[in-house]
Amino acid sequence: MSERGQQPLWGGRFGDSPAEAFERINASIPFDIRLAPYDIRGSIAHARMLGQQGIISPDESRTLVLGLEAMLGEVQAGNFSWTLADEDVHTAVERRLRELVGDAALKLHTGRSRNDQVALDLHLFCREAAEGIRNGVLEAMWALVDVAEAHKDLILPGYTHLQRAQPLLLAHHLMAHFAALRRDLVRLEAAQAAATVSPLGAAALGGTPHPVDPVVTAEDLGMEPFTNSLDAVSDRDFALDLLYACAVLGVHLSRLGEEWVLWTSQEFAFAELDDAYSSGSSIMPQKKNPDAYELMRGKSGRLIGDLNALLVTLKGLPLGYSKDLQEDKEPLFDAVDAVLSMLAVLPEMLRTARFEGARMKEAAGGFALATELADFLAARGVPFREAHRAVGALVRRCEELRLPLEEVPREELAAAHPALDEIPEGLLTPEGSLANKRSPGSSSPRSVGLQLEEARRFLAAAT
Repeated sequence: MSERGQQPLWGGRFGDSPAEAFERINASIPFDIRLAPYDIRGSIAHARMLGQQGIISPDESRTLVLGLEAMLGEVQAGNFSWTLADEDVHTAVERRLRELVGDAALKLHTGRSRNDQVALDLHLFCREAAEGIRNGVLEAMWALVDVAEAHKDLILPGYTHLQRAQPLLLAHHLMAHFAALRRDLVRLEAAQAAATVSPLGAAALGGTPHPVDPVVTAEDLGMEPFTNSLDAVSDRDFALDLLYACAVLGVHLSRLGEEWVLWTSQEFAFAELDDAYSSGSSIMPQKKNPDAYELMRGKSGRLIGDLNALLVTLKGLPLGYSKDLQEDKEPLFDAVDAVLSMLAVLPEMLRTARFEGARMKEAAGGFALATELADFLAARGVPFREAHRAVGALVRRCEELRLPLEEVPREELAAAHPALDEIPEGLLTPEGSLANKRSPGSSSPRSVGLQLEEARRFLAAAT
């Protein structure tokens, strides 16, 4: 008997109770209690199958199912009582079931091991978590489209090497993030599909002599049955798939967050966050900090760490269950919680932000228009490298004259290259630069309009 007053599920083999220090490190109940709904749902499917297969009587099966359904109600209502005597969530469920239905509870574990049981719980958790994250990503994508459409005419500089490069429509910039999130949906859907495989019926690792039917339990849970019992209890690839999807999504949110940190700084001053999504300083009264976006950068590091943690845990394990696999849950829980917290705040943070259109447009002019001149020359048959050198020399001359490119005299243009004397009115403006784009997927107003139309069709079909 354990010092905490309850016989472990594995206690028959041992003459002495576990040491208290060992019980503390061995117990997973402090964190795996959140698997309780999945554990109970899996147990309901298993109890039904045991009755259908004649492994236990129909009355025993019904008794177990009714007790488990009552317990599920307790868990969902937050009324389930956890005790220090519970080693893990499986122990807790079995203890409470015996309190509810008596000794019939002792038959629930027939034809099942904690190995396939915990693997099932984790599959169910990952499947549901992937769906929840997917829904959060879709909400963020809707917000990006809404903001892009609400500010179709705003222009800002695009950057390479964090140096002003060429004018872009703000909507085009936001739709680039939309495209990244769309790829995240593919990864989340793949992770969800990988988790939709039931390991129930694999038992410890080699199957069971009881005539269980894994197809029945899998169908009951809306899943596919496993094909190899050893792989079924050993596999954590589905968890890696979800962690990878979370890590890449976190990187995308971090990159978006970094841009907003820059845009809302006084140095850029392109945008301002709503007060509801900002914080202040304990000492500097003027501060308005973009903490939520900074946390997106910070949490992405944890997400990468969570993926690495499970990869390192798995890389040295032989097939079969090892206690190392107890460490698969906390990285998963941490990653899922972190991603959901970011996605919960992002849509309205985007929708309530205010943009400084005049400031953005001003920054998109000047030397950010230089490429238009080089392309203008190339379109008239000038080899692009020659055109590049000519416009580069013109930029240097403008710096000497302390003039923006838009105000350079015609004689200076002609001195840089004779053909530049023919540039049409309006080309050397942010609007002219955008209107001059012809390639598909570009930042021209027409192209961005098509991107927005396609995005709305995609979201309507996906939600």
